[in-house]
Amino acid sequence: MSRMPPGPPPPPAVQRLRIRFAKRGRLRFTSHRDFQRAFERALRRAAVPMAYSAGFSPHPKISYVGAAPTGTASEAEYLEMAVTERLDPAAVRADLDAALPTGLDLLEIVEALGGSLPERIEASLWELRLPGVPTATLAGAVSRFLAATDITVERRLKDGRRQLDARAPVLHAGVIEDRNCAILRMVVRHVTPAVRPDDVLVGLRQVANLTPPVPPLVTRLAQGLLADGDPATDQLADPLAFDRGCPSERAPAADGTLVASDGASVEDAVGVSAATHG
Repeated sequence: MSRMPPGPPPPPAVQRLRIRFAKRGRLRFTSHRDFQRAFERALRRAAVPMAYSAGFSPHPKISYVGAAPTGTASEAEYLEMAVTERLDPAAVRADLDAALPTGLDLLEIVEALGGSLPERIEASLWELRLPGVPTATLAGAVSRFLAATDITVERRLKDGRRQLDARAPVLHAGVIEDRNCAILRMVVRHVTPAVRPDDVLVGLRQVANLTPPVPPLVTRLAQGLLADGDPATDQLADPLAFDRGCPSERAPAADGTLVASDGASVEDAVGVSAATHG
């Protein structure tokens, strides 16, 4: 027979709120656990009436979706939380954003209208800025990466070192010219274990000996479902669009024209190239 603590049960949840937030600047080095602590502290400061789990160690009902790796910036982190009173999402956003440190920025809060938030997210759009790497050099490396059938990299996970295929989850990759540095944008499908931007960089080093002279600045620009469920598209459906009543809205996508990996050249890649991997 399960034991329950004495006293009345916690108040029930009456509303679920979905939040998109950003990690910027030096706060990109904040770990997921550090963000959890900072966010729960902000909830207390803003006096948000959180719903709590039952039991001897109650905790606020917050679900995090696909946290970005420590050291990467993001414009598209998501969480869902439950509250015991009906609240105005805009007012909650203002109060919580004021209670969080600059660099952990709440961009949007909407009321959840149904469905599962994790089921609306299957891929990420990443941007990697590589100072000191010529655009043509990066474009050539990306062309060779896309032309490969598989690229095996190794990474240490909780259960030891594992080999991962860094190529298969990369649905699109494109190079953008910039006066200050070469920019790689890519759409990466979420798989288990996750293939991260640094795994792709290891793959680029393997196939093209690409070694950036300084660490790249990595930013997740968007998360969502592949638009229309089509792996040949470089656009992601906004996971909060349904809750806004706009199910056709799409998240930001890499600029440019799609070209097939088997036909991509260095010249095609300068600007943007993209490819699917079947």
